Amino acid sequence: MLKRTLTASIITVLALGAATACSGNSGNSASSGSGSGSTPTVKLMVGGIDKQIYLPYQLAQNLGFYKKYGVKVQLSTEQNGGVGAEEAMASGQVDMAGAWYNHTIEFQTKGKAVEDIVQLSGAPGEREMCAKKSGVKSAADFKGKTLGVTDLGSGTDTLTQFMAAQKGIKPGQFHRLAVGAGSTAVAALQNGKADCVMTTQPTVAAIEKKGVGSSAVDLATTDGAKAALGGAFPGASVLARTDWVNSHKDAVQKVVDALVATMHWINSHSAADIADKLPSSFVQNQLVTKADYIAALNEDKGQFLPDGIMPAGGPKTSLATEQLVGNVTTSVDLGKTFTNEFALNANKKEGFTPVTTPAGADG
Repeated sequence: MLKRTLTASIITVLALGAATACSGNSGNSASSGSGSGSTPTVKLMVGGIDKQIYLPYQLAQNLGFYKKYGVKVQLSTEQNGGVGAEEAMASGQVDMAGAWYNHTIEFQTKGKAVEDIVQLSGAPGEREMCAKKSGVKSAADFKGKTLGVTDLGSGTDTLTQFMAAQKGIKPGQFHRLAVGAGSTAVAALQNGKADCVMTTQPTVAAIEKKGVGSSAVDLATTDGAKAALGGAFPGASVLARTDWVNSHKDAVQKVVDALVATMHWINSHSAADIADKLPSSFVQNQLVTKADYIAALNEDKGQFLPDGIMPAGGPKTSLATEQLVGNVTTSVDLGKTFTNEFALNANKKEGFTPVTTPAGADG
């Protein structure tokens, strides 16, 4: 997951609503209702809930879909300097994480069984935003540059190293700098501390509006990811420990039902409709106006998958990324890192016809 990305103002707004969701032991949440006929409660922490790449989790709540499908979802968001969503899930602080799929691969190499239960996007949702004076037009120009990432070791860090390696540029030939997102990422470009920053909406829109940078590499749409990375790159998803999934299948299915319905809703509604259903603090703040947010979502809406299914080739692309940058040096059983079972069930239940070609056991 892309770490520590919220701006101070968003943290303040969310803290009031998320405090209850962050407290207590998640071990008693879904288990108390999943087998008794009562409504199960699931704790889901998102790696930056105000970011456009992660908007489906909150949108599902605001549309009333969690309630409609019979589950109470307590949403929370990771904080700057705090534990990451995927780590909170792995340690049992929460039941699920709204994070990138690639963490399942990393966990497996560490002996931890974590799986992706529903895939929300086929792209990272990121853009490499570069200052005009940097001279960077593509990853081939990274040599000698200072490249901003949300945090060292984060998903943006891995992608940055991967794109450089694809062009034959070694780690020692460029510098990586943790710049966060939001106002800190904008300032890094504005003050010349970084030549480029990899970031997502609405930070991208803020950078463009201030005139301090423009998009050099598009990783924000599925087509862009295929062009830059060689294939669809599964980004936003829901991750959970495999043992927890196996003992809470009813609750898991209800969460996936709600999110698949949300993905179909996104696919059939405009960016303006989506913005209207999100908290006002998400779409209008010190960085962007609501009009900016809608324009940005129109531009990058292609990252979202309409059916929640892991796309064929996606796991292989993610694994290749991890291997090339040296994060993974052992064999990986991709079939254990994701499942399409719940998403296929959800589509069938609602009579939706999936359009995404599902990945097989080999990714």
